[in-house]
Amino acid sequence: MTHRRTTPHQPPPAPLPPSVLSRRAALAGIAAGAGALAAGGAVAAAPARAAAVGGAAVRPGSAVEPDAAPGAMKLFTDPGFNFAALFALGAAGMRASEVGEVLTAVNSVNSAGASEQTFSDTFRGWGEKLAAPPPAGRHGHEPPSQTRRFRALRASQYFAQSLFYVLGTAKPADEKAVYLAGAAAWDTFASLCSPAAERARVPYEKTHLPVWFFRPEGPERPRPTVILTNGSDGQNVDMWTYGVSAALDRGWNALVYDGPGQGRLLFVEEMPFTTRWEGVVAPLIDWLDRRKDVDSGRIALTGMSMGGNLVARAAAFEHRLAALVCMPGCVSPWLGFDKTLRDVVTADKEETNRNWNEQVVPDLSPQLAYLVKKRFEIFSREALREARAGRVFKDLWTPAQRAIGLDVTALVPRIKTPTLVLDYEAEQFYPGQPRQMYDLLRARREYVKLTGATGAQLHCSPMAPQQHCDVVFDWLADILRR
Repeated sequence: MTHRRTTPHQPPPAPLPPSVLSRRAALAGIAAGAGALAAGGAVAAAPARAAAVGGAAVRPGSAVEPDAAPGAMKLFTDPGFNFAALFALGAAGMRASEVGEVLTAVNSVNSAGASEQTFSDTFRGWGEKLAAPPPAGRHGHEPPSQTRRFRALRASQYFAQSLFYVLGTAKPADEKAVYLAGAAAWDTFASLCSPAAERARVPYEKTHLPVWFFRPEGPERPRPTVILTNGSDGQNVDMWTYGVSAALDRGWNALVYDGPGQGRLLFVEEMPFTTRWEGVVAPLIDWLDRRKDVDSGRIALTGMSMGGNLVARAAAFEHRLAALVCMPGCVSPWLGFDKTLRDVVTADKEETNRNWNEQVVPDLSPQLAYLVKKRFEIFSREALREARAGRVFKDLWTPAQRAIGLDVTALVPRIKTPTLVLDYEAEQFYPGQPRQMYDLLRARREYVKLTGATGAQLHCSPMAPQQHCDVVFDWLADILRR
């Protein structure tokens, strides 16, 4: 513990409760907060990605140690970096990465010494390389659109990996630039799809929700449509891996969007998460309802990583949905944070912030400071701005209230939509919550647990997105069948 100076006229700061002081090192558990992992989920992006798949990083000393993931490929000794890399590697099955590129990047990071800096810089370099125009053909002709299309998709993956860790580098202010680079690569990919994804802006409160509408080739007729919801730190490339590709293969439409706390609304407009996600989903359904190529009676909603919490809330109020999928079920993102951190937050804002700034922040290691910044930037504009300036935010109480306000325990029984709840063996972030959500449901329901027997363990099955999509879309096909 470091020594703190006090002036002759000021008494030492009041100590935290013994339970907090004795477990301060366990603050590493904040990595488990709200997030989807990769990659983009992207936990690393999550990269849930989000915390998804978005994803959140995990450090030694947290509630989840490396040996809690038996059978998972070990690309890094650090479980947080390893989890992020698994999302990038798994995405290769959906052409959203390349095995050789990911493993080469992993080797480079390990050779340089794995850190937030080397991980972010290395994957950013790969993103920039693939986002650049590909070399001309043998006779000087422009490369085919398919080449440019999937290079852009892989670039968006690697930028997403870089984005998750950029706040832990020497240039945290680069966060917006890294996001925009990844967003540009995603837009390039979407524009080169056949048919091209339709981009639009759906009115939401005082701003607009960016949306990308993907439809399969063939006649323009009413089709089942899936609204894909990201988690706390996933990027749109994760929605391709965990939904768009599978939907198109089945002849369905897919809608990808950025909500508050996600994508453009977070990294450009600095808008944190809302606790009223039904207000986000309703205008999307309104927009889809007006389209002739959407069967308004067969609209499904999926949520990846923390998105599993958001869509449950939306479905409790929005009854136009034909099906709901929570991947995984999450009743309270706040409970995904380590108890030590949760114990710092009391009903008293002044007391909470005093203890935070005097007893906790001064003792945070650089790694833990990064994790605090990353986990809370999604809940507070002040936290985001401070993180980009290289500082830990001073007001813990306000973003904590937003995270606490996401609890849907009392709302899940109100859901009337048929619901699939996914769970994962060795779930790191919301253990036990998928089964809790399933037990609370009163609508038609199904619970499926993906396991290590087929390599689908860990939050959002980073090593098995194809299996993941098979489970989700086979269930949806049964529900949406006419």
